[in-house]
This record gives sequence, structure tokens and C-alpha cells, in this order.
Amino acid sequence: MRTQRPITAALALMLSALFALAPARASAQVIDRIIATVNGRVILQSDWDEALCYEALLGNRSLAQFTDEDRRAVLDRLIDQELLREQMKSADFRHATEAEVTSRLAEARKLYPEASADDAWRSLLALHHLTEKDLVAHVQQEIDLMRLVDARLRPGVQIDSKSVEAYYHDQFVPKLKQSGATEVPLVEVSAKIRELLTQEKVSELLVSWLQTLRSESQVRLPGVTPPANDPGVRSQ
Repeated sequence: MRTQRPITAALALMLSALFALAPARASAQVIDRIIATVNGRVILQSDWDEALCYEALLGNRSLAQFTDEDRRAVLDRLIDQELLREQMKSADFRHATEAEVTSRLAEARKLYPEASADDAWRSLLALHHLTEKDLVAHVQQEIDLMRLVDARLRPGVQIDSKSVEAYYHDQFVPKLKQSGATEVPLVEVSAKIRELLTQEKVSELLVSWLQTLRSESQVRLPGVTPPANDPGVRSQ
């Protein structure tokens, strides 16, 4: 099984949606086919299937709950992840460590208390057509892609004090009052607000960056009809 792009969407950042940026084979008897190519690199049906399984697992959903629109969104994230993977070649950032991957996997397991035992967890992964190796590959890539985005875009983001203060008065304080919580002085939350605004700006810049990458790339979707406003994408 080859390692593939997992986006997160991302970004989840989006990216969480993104973002998304390592998919599984549903059956060894199924003939694989090319779903998309990104600058000559292929995305297979099995890659798409595995990405769906991965998102179903982390979203605590069944595959039956995915609509056609959901499935297409997963494919779009695979394409975006491949575009970002190409940018890694010339980027300088700290890659995911084994400890960070282990920590992220532990968070994922908390979604399924009934699978706290190792055997039960592996059985759960099998139900999602995934192995532990698949999951590790997805998580490693997800962390790396988020670090790439952060290293590329965060240095250009500047959040001034007026923006922090405006967010505090217009959004933070009203939400506190609505929840009945005690008001917190601006000085105590300014750092958190600045980070939140920074992340929001990075997410906006990521969308723009991905649009640029698509417009400069050859993205083809054999047999898949792209939206009319999808730049850089061609169906065949």
C-alpha cells in the first residue's frame, strides 16, 4: 500500500478542512482506477476510498452518511493536499515527531471509549478499512501539511492591538455575557485573541494560496465533472 495524502481540512485548518492532506484499499479484488492527476501524479479510487474512511473515523461517522457533495469535498482535499505536498520540497519546517503522532492518535481513540483496548481498536480500524499503519501515515502528513502552511503564511500575518480590542468588545464579551460567565479583563485574554485572529487570517491566506496553486497546475479529473468555477481543473 502506498502512502498518500490523507486536509484536513482542513485545515482543518481549514483545514481542518484543509484542510486534508494516505488512503486504503477496500478490497484486493477491486480493480483500481485513476480518479485524478495533479501535475502528473495520480490519485486513485483506492486513495479516495481510504481518505473517506479516515474522515469517517475521525468524524465518528459512517460512510453511509457521506453525501455525494461530502465525497467530492474529500476528493478536493486530496487534490489540495497533493498541491501542498509539492511545496514541501522547497520548504523548511519541523516535521511531525513520533511523540506528536502518538499524542494525536490517542486523541482520536478517545472518540471511541468502547475501543479503549488494543484489540477493540484494531477491530474498529478494520471496520473502517484502515490499519494502524494507514492511520499513522495520515496523521504524520496532516501535521506536516499544517506546519508547512504555518511556516509559509504565518510570518506575513500582523494583528494589531486595535483588532484585538475590537474582537474583545464585539465578540468575546457579548459571548461571555450570553453564557452568564464572569467578564474577563482584556489583558488576560489578549494573547489568545491575537492567536485566534492570526489563525483566521492564515486560513484566509491558505484558501487564496490553494487557488493560486490550482491555477498554476495541471489538475485533471478523468470521469469526474468538476464545478464550473473550479480553476485549474479539467475533466477528461
